[in-house]
Amino acid sequence: MSAQLAIGDTAPAFTLPRNGGGSVSLEDFRGRPLVLYFYPRADTTGCTREALDFSEHGTRFEKAGAAVLGVSADPVKKLDAFKRKHGLSVTLASDESLSMLNAYGVWVEKSMYGRKFMGIARVTYLIGPDGRVAAVWPKVKVDGHAEDVLAAVKALGA
Repeated sequence: MSAQLAIGDTAPAFTLPRNGGGSVSLEDFRGRPLVLYFYPRADTTGCTREALDFSEHGTRFEKAGAAVLGVSADPVKKLDAFKRKHGLSVTLASDESLSMLNAYGVWVEKSMYGRKFMGIARVTYLIGPDGRVAAVWPKVKVDGHAEDVLAAVKALGA
């Protein structure tokens, strides 16, 4: 378990399996901003609302020159079902090995009803065209989050 990244840090390289087959890597986005959002589990209430919000703003992110990628530890088969069920337009990637989740500092100890367990923190990083972290949202509240991230992308001026 490592610490979350800070503004100015170089984003760790990754290659992950993605929804619909194939893979996605950080290198695929070099030269353009990447909104990299981490969510605990596909098809849960908060994660569904977040994915729907990013999907709803998808064309606005594209017009601003940015890509959006959601990452969880769910298997690709579950990501495919999640995307199909809710008509999501965002790309979703799977890190069942937890290596990328650890590299980005989002695999953390959580607590619910007094029980401690390991899970994914709801964190969003804006990776600049240079591969460095341009902005961080460390404790995401879903309502209004996609709009906040879009404003940061536009402020980046890519």
